[in-house]
Amino acid sequence: ILKTLNSWFWWENIWMPVNVSWAHFVDREGLVFPKPHQLYATIPYAFVLLIIRFLCERFIAIPLAKALGIKNVRRVKPQPNPVLESYFRECTKHPSQSEIQGLAKKCNCTAHFVEKWFRRRRNLEIPTVLRKFREAFWRFSFYLASSIAGFIFLYDKPWFYDIWQTWVGYPFQTLLPSQYWYYMAEISFYWSLLFTLGIDNRRKASGHAGQWLESDFLAHVVHHLAAIGLMSSSWCANYVRVGTLVIFVHDTADFWLEAAKMFNYAHWEKTCNALFIIFAITFFITRIILFPCWILRATMYQPTYYSTTPVIAYFLFNGQLLILQGLHLYWGYLIFRILKRFIYLK
Repeated sequence: ILKTLNSWFWWENIWMPVNVSWAHFVDREGLVFPKPHQLYATIPYAFVLLIIRFLCERFIAIPLAKALGIKNVRRVKPQPNPVLESYFRECTKHPSQSEIQGLAKKCNCTAHFVEKWFRRRRNLEIPTVLRKFREAFWRFSFYLASSIAGFIFLYDKPWFYDIWQTWVGYPFQTLLPSQYWYYMAEISFYWSLLFTLGIDNRRKASGHAGQWLESDFLAHVVHHLAAIGLMSSSWCANYVRVGTLVIFVHDTADFWLEAAKMFNYAHWEKTCNALFIIFAITFFITRIILFPCWILRATMYQPTYYSTTPVIAYFLFNGQLLILQGLHLYWGYLIFRILKRFIYLK
């Protein structure tokens, strides 16, 4: 069954243009091709990034947070109580007065003790400001480094200025070392974010600009999975040129958002607001204007000039890009609401 599924998945009509087979994708003099099995390396690379993250948070983020006036608040742990712990995990974190009275009788203690125990236990699950600052610092560091590296890798490439060049010579376009490491780093980063979903701060949307910066958790999960799937499929189909442009367009806005979060945690309100406005402007330019008018035009419209029979990978790739564009519109709507409140309500 696995062999059959594998043969179906790698069916050449899914990935390759007409009259092109996997046999054509053998490295030869002057041509190096991306290989699907290279994507396995992103898993160990993800663990390397987790080690780098730990070192950055420990030796850079924590001292920086202290310099900005963020203190490491130590919360008081409630006394060990198996009955209350079981009720907290399995029933409710916010018991009613009648439930508190019942638990007090069951534990042979006062209702005040039960109330205090639940309050302290709930507080343990709220991430500290220092912890949120450390997470934002790591994402800021990666997105900034990725944006700088992306510009260095792309500024001298013809397809950075002429999007048509992404399809010239396709599919026989050689893989550059910079493209390999750019892809490996990005896919590994999103794997590392998925690996730490259980321990990272869960984000939710609310309130004013500073509060909204803790964006919707579910949308981020969808985004991470879509990003991994998108980059992996573009790698297999050798859509690497346009893939690097997609990565670059996304990362250039993200580090502004993470910087705004960091200053929000430090209560530098004016700096946070200024960074959020810069992020909003960058977001609308890159993801609401450039992405659909530049990237999507290149992936949906231009390939028809080079092939009259689009392969299944064409629809798979563009389908995932449209999912991302849907997320862009969703986040753009939230950002617009915050800017509207920011302008009219000050």
